Amino acid sequence: MTLQNLEPQLLALTPNEKTQAIQILAQSLGNPWRGIEKTPGVCGGDACIARTRIPIWVLVNARNIGISEAQLLQDYLTLSATDLTNAWIYAIVYLDEITIAIQENESA
Repeated sequence: MTLQNLEPQLLALTPNEKTQAIQILAQSLGNPWRGIEKTPGVCGGDACIARTRIPIWVLVNARNIGISEAQLLQDYLTLSATDLTNAWIYAIVYLDEITIAIQENESA
């Protein structure tokens, strides 16, 4: 099977099925998170954009309250569109982790 053959089937999936497919693919890669790192002692050990102190949960929370990707790229000059894409995928795969981090930091 080639990606070209698989593409129409992937595009026909529901949003929930696409999320599940991303999770399966990400888990099968081992460490697919190039550009995202967790460092003990940095931002509480939360997942961050590599070489920054920008937690993934901050970006997800910003998007949840209506801040656009364009605005995030303006606000965080060290971010790239690829960083945001990686952050969104990470947040889908680790939804519980990100939700808990948002809850903990919003109530602090």
